[in-house]
Amino acid sequence: MRDKAIFGGLFLLGVGILGASWFNLMSVSADTTVPDDHSGPVMVIAVEGVANGEMRIALRDDLAPNHVEQIVTLAERGDYDGVVFHRVIEGFMAQTGDVEHGRVDGNPARWGTGGSDLPNLQAEFSAQSFERGVVGMARSQSPNSANSQFFIMFAPAPHLDGQYTVIGQMIDGYEVLDTIKRGTGGNGAVIGEPDRMTRVTIE
Repeated sequence: MRDKAIFGGLFLLGVGILGASWFNLMSVSADTTVPDDHSGPVMVIAVEGVANGEMRIALRDDLAPNHVEQIVTLAERGDYDGVVFHRVIEGFMAQTGDVEHGRVDGNPARWGTGGSDLPNLQAEFSAQSFERGVVGMARSQSPNSANSQFFIMFAPAPHLDGQYTVIGQMIDGYEVLDTIKRGTGGNGAVIGEPDRMTRVTIE
């Protein structure tokens, strides 16, 4: 698919190197809370691998209605089931969601290079900061190129604020997030068998 090959390669490659060292020093004790009046969908991700268990994410349709609609569609179709966490940077973030190429039985060289059969999305940037547990959409250099891939923050990353679309906030399962198999090198590519989303559902 056009431009999809740079989803993984360009996604914060430079700041990922910084993130792996500097952000690991930042406090991660305070998690951003979901608004009390949140009534949007909740995405439940069952994870298997080094990490095992469930993560629950409140999808912020109040911030990014079009992105959330696409994520819900992909989840309800089962497109995310079996997709790996292909890029995981210690102290920064875990990235997944390549429904085109990102499965264990696929070619590891292509993990993170695909999207979905749905169209790319216009950016829906907001004032929400990228704190621990915040979920954002991966994209290429174009602000309007997010499609299916997303990332979950291990630690605050204020330099991402206003640059990537926030789609959610973790509300449960931090112990699972914190044990997802880490990648290596500056871009956090996972070597060997990565952790995977065995099933993704919407509540």
